[in-house]
Amino acid sequence: MRDPIELEVFKNLYHSIAEEMGAALRRTSFSPNIKERRDYSCAVFDSAGRVIAMGDHMPVHLGSMPMSVAAAVEHGALEPGDIVILNDPFRGGTHLPDITLVMPVYVQKIKSSGRGRPLHTTTEPDFYVASRAHHADVGGTYPGSMGPCREIYQEGLRIPPVKIMRGGKIVADVLALLLNNVRTPEEREGDLGAQIAACQTGARRLTEICGRYGLARTKRAAGELLDYSEEMMRSFLGTVPAGTYRAEDFLDNDGVDDKPVRIAVTLRVQGRSGKSSRAKKRPAAITIDFTGSDPQVQGAINAVEAITVSACFYVFRCLLREDVPATAGLMRPIEVIAPAGTVVNAKPPAAVAGGNVETSQRIVDVLLKALAQAIPDRIPAAASGTMNNLTIGGIDPRTSEPFAYYETIAGGMGARPTKDGVSGVHTHMTNSLNTPAEALEYAYPVRLRRYSFRPGSGGRGLHIGGDGIVREIEVLTEAQVTLLADRRSRGPYGLSGGADGAPGRTVIVRQDGSEQEIPGKTSIRLRSGERVRVESPGGGGWGGPDKTGKA
Repeated sequence: MRDPIELEVFKNLYHSIAEEMGAALRRTSFSPNIKERRDYSCAVFDSAGRVIAMGDHMPVHLGSMPMSVAAAVEHGALEPGDIVILNDPFRGGTHLPDITLVMPVYVQKIKSSGRGRPLHTTTEPDFYVASRAHHADVGGTYPGSMGPCREIYQEGLRIPPVKIMRGGKIVADVLALLLNNVRTPEEREGDLGAQIAACQTGARRLTEICGRYGLARTKRAAGELLDYSEEMMRSFLGTVPAGTYRAEDFLDNDGVDDKPVRIAVTLRVQGRSGKSSRAKKRPAAITIDFTGSDPQVQGAINAVEAITVSACFYVFRCLLREDVPATAGLMRPIEVIAPAGTVVNAKPPAAVAGGNVETSQRIVDVLLKALAQAIPDRIPAAASGTMNNLTIGGIDPRTSEPFAYYETIAGGMGARPTKDGVSGVHTHMTNSLNTPAEALEYAYPVRLRRYSFRPGSGGRGLHIGGDGIVREIEVLTEAQVTLLADRRSRGPYGLSGGADGAPGRTVIVRQDGSEQEIPGKTSIRLRSGERVRVESPGGGGWGGPDKTGKA
């Protein structure tokens, strides 16, 4: 019989470990992208590599991280003190700037047998911990490693699962190989060190908890959290009306061919089913089928399978109560079909930098659009639907060394069935912050000229979509500016008669004051004193003008 009090205690214990790992990573990191924007995630896994706790970090990282852990485990035996590094999108990664570290946790010498020997010995790890962080540069054609490339080889250094630490010591040759292929090696080394510290923090806390409660009890609670999460997801799915729900949405283009890229989904909801059983695997309560989505494209907006699964995890986790543990058990009742070779499950050598940041957002949009047919009182209108990825790189005149700046820029949140959307906020698959002006200008040769809301960009309706923002940056040296963004040709959709939000736009302001609007996916050279102004999309409105929510 499950003890609900003990379950709640362990849920919070495991979650606190993931949160403390994130805090350690943030405090010890070097780059503003991690320290200020908090573009990182940490999680705790059981001995089978199933996630049992996630920090309140980046959804696009967290839902896909179990595949990275699985790839690290498949790589070979992991001994105490080992840490595996990887970023390969086709081996559980997302895109190349997201580097994942996976560490096994062996709980040793919990309690002495009286003869100086540990009571627990094992040849397999008792847990795993993992940290993922977006590194501001991992080499490739464009500074920031987020450009409009056509194959993954142009996007940066691709790291298969390999040990960065062995027996508690850095593998110097592997580290040297990595640092020799990036523009900012000191910053990369500092951020990798912060990720290592985060993993070591998680390992220490797990060992302490096992010392307090005993290994068997601690691992049993992890299994019960998985089962409880599954039960809560099945319970929710049982409240969704049975049926088939279809939706489609489009990315503007892939940056190569100027035509929309279709993402289609069919949700098949089975309705209520019986209680959970450990003895027999139960059928899926819902099938999420992306058949009908466009084939993978030439440009960099291809999403790998890990991204698509991550987006599905995020959407259905959001529909549960906040106190439901975010574990692998949530996906047990959910079957995801993502046909290989499509834009939602691309195969090598596809370019994938934008799949993580742009296509993931559109997958969320299309899932919510389909769910709005089944549970309209729970689903908001579309948010800005783009992370507005901006990278700036060149030679810093203050140091004569290369620099690479990267950030995502917030937009408007979609209006909800009961209230307006929020303005100027990161939504859905991103959970980061904007870089503060002070940190931005201190770290890079740039000046923030404007940072404001974009009035009137939210869609009208009974409830109004949140406004986007305007962010204008002046470069103080010659620099390469690269943009990877979407929702430029069509705004985020409204629901129940609400109007669409305003599409985004990006403008280059030249030295003579003339303005040039640029595409959402492009790279351009700026001279010192020139500016880039990003105007992000507003969220869609909800409810028609008759104030009833009807069109």
